[in-house]
Amino acid sequence: MDNDLFATLQHAWASMGAAATTAVRIVLILLAAWLVLAVTLRIIHGFRDRVAARIADREQVKRAETLARVARYVATVIVYLIVIMLVLAELGVSVAPILGAAGVVGLAVGFGAQSLVKDYFTGFFLLLENQVRQGDVVTVGGHSGLVEEVTLRYIQLRDYDGNVHFVPNSEITTVINMSRGFAQAVMDIRVAFREDVDEVIEVIKQVGAELRADPAYAVRILDELEMAGVDRWEDSAVIVRCRFRTAPLEQWAVRREFLRRLKNAFDAHGIQMPYPHRVLYAGEATDGTAPPFRMQAIEAANGPDPHEAGRARLMR
Repeated sequence: MDNDLFATLQHAWASMGAAATTAVRIVLILLAAWLVLAVTLRIIHGFRDRVAARIADREQVKRAETLARVARYVATVIVYLIVIMLVLAELGVSVAPILGAAGVVGLAVGFGAQSLVKDYFTGFFLLLENQVRQGDVVTVGGHSGLVEEVTLRYIQLRDYDGNVHFVPNSEITTVINMSRGFAQAVMDIRVAFREDVDEVIEVIKQVGAELRADPAYAVRILDELEMAGVDRWEDSAVIVRCRFRTAPLEQWAVRREFLRRLKNAFDAHGIQMPYPHRVLYAGEATDGTAPPFRMQAIEAANGPDPHEAGRARLMR
């Protein structure tokens, strides 16, 4: 009886010792994982900070920040997976069958979740080819906005209204990036047909030179105003096209200020902004000629319209 009790106590003590040893190992694994992850993240942050300190190129700094975010995400996922496998092994769970089953399940899921796999492949090449970076203004997947986050799974955009768009990388077939190198502020100026086009072009050039000389906009504008000239005719207007080469993301501010100043200049020079109008014809002669239907001539011959006179008196 005493021998059985002693054996039971010895077995219990051994079990407690094994459990304690397993617990200690698990704690050591977690501490080691925390240490490895902390060191890895510090290295990634240090790399990003060194790039920002040594390189004056804003584009390269943004690329380094984007790659740093993705590297942090990948490092965290890898460390977590390794920790889970080591902890399961310490608990006596065989990892080999799980890995084998995961391979079979992964193959099946790969066929059923092709878009998810495509997300990661597309995201990898977007980063590898430096097509999109954090802080860019882009149009992807039919959505436009400021890039707030780039991952291997999706791109997060915020549009002008403040709405956040999550665009899966698998839906991206074309990337329109408006933040690379320089931008063009293109203006289509509408003027009435009666205006002298040469005079209009001179006024536009004068306003462009004044804007270029303004210290607040001199750093935003990279070159002199480029005048393309008369671009087309529309039903009620002549379209004069011109453009400024600007720093990235400054094209909209330059365009708005230029149009504001040009409106004031047109008012000062008496240049008419176009409005819809029609020419009426009283009839057509047998030879095909038709004089314009001039309301002033009719009023001169018949006097003013009595209905118009009555409405004028009511308004007074």
